[in-house]
Amino acid sequence: MKIISGSPLTLPLFVVPFVLSPAVFAEQEQTMIVSASPQTVSELDTPAAVSVVNGEDMRQATPRINLSESLGSVPGLQIQNRQNYAQDLQLSIRGFGARSTFGVRGIRMYVDGIPATMPDGQGQTSNIDLTSIDSVEVLRGPFSALYGNASGGVINIATETGQQPPTLEASSYYGSYGTWRYGLKATGAMGDGTHAGDVDYAVSTTRFTTHGYRDHSGARKNLANAKLGVRIDDVSKLTLIFNSVDMKANDPGGLDYQEWQNNPRQSPRGDQYNTRKTIKQTQAGLRYERQLSEQDDLSVMMYAGEREMTQYQSIPYQPQLRETHAGGVIDMQRHYQGVDTRWTHRGELLVPVTVTTGLNYENMSENRRGYENFVMNNGAPEYGVKGDKRRDERNLMWNVDPYLQTSWQLTQKLALDAGVRYSSVWFDSNDHYVQGANGDDSGEANYHKWLPAGSLKYAVTDGWNLYAAAGRGFETPTINELSYRSGEQSGLNYGLKPSTNNTYEVGSKTRIGNGLLTAALFRTDTDNEIVVDASSGGRTSYKNAGKTRREGFELALDQQFAENWKLKMAWTWLDATYRTDVCSDGGCNGNRMPGIARNMGFASFGWEPEEGWYAGSDVRYMSDIMADDENTAKAPSYTVVGLNTGYKLNRGNWGMDIFGRVDNLFDKEYAGSVIVNESNGRYYEPAPGRNYGVGLSVSYRFQ
Repeated sequence: MKIISGSPLTLPLFVVPFVLSPAVFAEQEQTMIVSASPQTVSELDTPAAVSVVNGEDMRQATPRINLSESLGSVPGLQIQNRQNYAQDLQLSIRGFGARSTFGVRGIRMYVDGIPATMPDGQGQTSNIDLTSIDSVEVLRGPFSALYGNASGGVINIATETGQQPPTLEASSYYGSYGTWRYGLKATGAMGDGTHAGDVDYAVSTTRFTTHGYRDHSGARKNLANAKLGVRIDDVSKLTLIFNSVDMKANDPGGLDYQEWQNNPRQSPRGDQYNTRKTIKQTQAGLRYERQLSEQDDLSVMMYAGEREMTQYQSIPYQPQLRETHAGGVIDMQRHYQGVDTRWTHRGELLVPVTVTTGLNYENMSENRRGYENFVMNNGAPEYGVKGDKRRDERNLMWNVDPYLQTSWQLTQKLALDAGVRYSSVWFDSNDHYVQGANGDDSGEANYHKWLPAGSLKYAVTDGWNLYAAAGRGFETPTINELSYRSGEQSGLNYGLKPSTNNTYEVGSKTRIGNGLLTAALFRTDTDNEIVVDASSGGRTSYKNAGKTRREGFELALDQQFAENWKLKMAWTWLDATYRTDVCSDGGCNGNRMPGIARNMGFASFGWEPEEGWYAGSDVRYMSDIMADDENTAKAPSYTVVGLNTGYKLNRGNWGMDIFGRVDNLFDKEYAGSVIVNESNGRYYEPAPGRNYGVGLSVSYRFQ
């Protein structure tokens, strides 16, 4: 049984958290998304493609370092570890986000209600603490449009809420290539959370270091996460959220095919240019929830944060000698803040109806500077050293989005959900570096779009639902995508237009014993798709690709049987193609879009009792992935197998979990990800061969 408490930015259909009584916990057998009302909405009853992964399942015999370890069971989600912590995971939903050369693109991400995606649509996963995750919700398809500037979907991460008894846990993991993670977590509560003055808390801190599989790929990350809740009175609660990450990572870069075959662990450009990145981010949020009446709830989320980043790129010094070049070092500081206010009313208008309306405001200010990545030493360049300034600008971006969501129970078996969001995004840049041939590149742009979405659900039986959904999506260029023009021209890429898409989906959800079988068939047509134009030396320019189409099928089974046996299976077929010519030779119409696998498969099977020996295995399949628009290069398909076993022991107040695992059991040589349209043909980011790890966690309950 898995019960998931939603955050205030859980799927718009389900809104604010509601505290369940112990009796309700005892009665539920499904994974539930908890709504603001006493009634609950399950994955079975949700008229959209949504998957919920429980935090305990994510920590079952895993390193607890990357989201890619434990989200393979989500259909439609392509998540790959680049083995490059300077560039983050490569994450896409139904093909959206696959073009991203770093960070997460085309997907809205939230952690405890605070966006991990900036107002421009660029996100990152480096601040997510897997040791304290309570649940991960992945929404795909038309209803993701109700979150605004995201085409592919929404990932909502909720961390644990402290409860009695107070518990202290220490955990560690040691694996191949000098990988080491250790952390400490404390959770607890004073009171049962229903009376004024009751407090709950969850605090965790983690340190991660690795030498890296490849040369010049070492990394170090310190992470802290905290959540403190205070019950103000019997109808309101205040929650304080804090998160901080400090990371240093070398960047091994991509390899061309011959380099990959000769030595997949090498990093010739990383060694030559000392490519690397440092990140520091701190953020805090305050969430206020109030039950105004039996029919009305109010939720207000406020947050603010700052992020500093310095990146050294592999750009030769000769191009940087031009006055219009922005240099090979990016030095950036960002400040961001926002507020989301939401009101929910449950009543009747001929039929039972739930109405949610709200206003979301976000803004970000960025100071971006560029420097040469070299200094001259006896007439020769010494790379990896910050040189003369070549860029200095202040960028502002903000959005104001009102939204409305309604849910109508038309008959006992038929339900209608409909909503709309009006998304407005503004961008303004002020250039402070105007010298010689490098002119004033200041400018502004704004984008506006109505984003409707709707669905019909029909309950064939109590355990079988069918639904049909449609919606319009919207994706603006990010600041990074606007930063460079094609052909190494100076100035910002104001010719880049936002992309819009229309998605249609039909699905089926069936309860099978103590499990759920889901299937979805979808098609998305996009105008002005934003794609990579050229990528070289860590610098990428973008262009609009005209029309594209994504159509596919998703199938998933999450089954528990004979009490302790668990089976998860997922399959995704996705055909993503260009519908217009986007290549310089005009020959790309009908080509597959790069970075997207046509087929993905996952299966895991394990014996997982609450105490004693446990064991499991997983199999992952990825079909070939095109690396460029011309479809002249690709990363071959692969299948990898993992095994794990461990032992759980509970004695009095003490608990222990010790495990070992092996990944890529058959030592398959494959590319874990590709750099789309890399101008020098260095598309490939190799994955490690057979690798091992052991982990240990010890906990004490203060009872």
